[in-house]
Amino acid sequence: MRIGPLKLKLQLVCGDGFAMGPGKADLLDSIEREGSISGAGRVLGMSYRRTWLLVDEMNRCFTGRLVETLPGGGRERGARLTECGRTVLALYRDLERATAEAADGDSYHRLAALLLDEPRPARPDPAA
Repeated sequence: MRIGPLKLKLQLVCGDGFAMGPGKADLLDSIEREGSISGAGRVLGMSYRRTWLLVDEMNRCFTGRLVETLPGGGRERGARLTECGRTVLALYRDLERATAEAADGDSYHRLAALLLDEPRPARPDPAA
């Protein structure tokens, strides 16, 4: 999220990867809406493989799976968020809101007042 010159990007780290970030939260929202991993990928402009890899990473990073797939063939097929998935998504969105509120505080406004709109031109390299 961008607030004036401040860009906030919340990411939860799991090992060498990211368990959750803004893109993965959007993916969970899309899976909930679309009812499938492929449908969510289409809406977000991602390949099925990329979408599936992101879901797999999220599922491996939390105590419970966030997304469950439903076998094809019956009326119930596709994918949906688990209870854990809905909880993780809600808590992440709460954290985003709290961070945005904190960014509207006095420290941010004082810091932003000291920030230039553009950097000054680079000075010539004295070693050149």
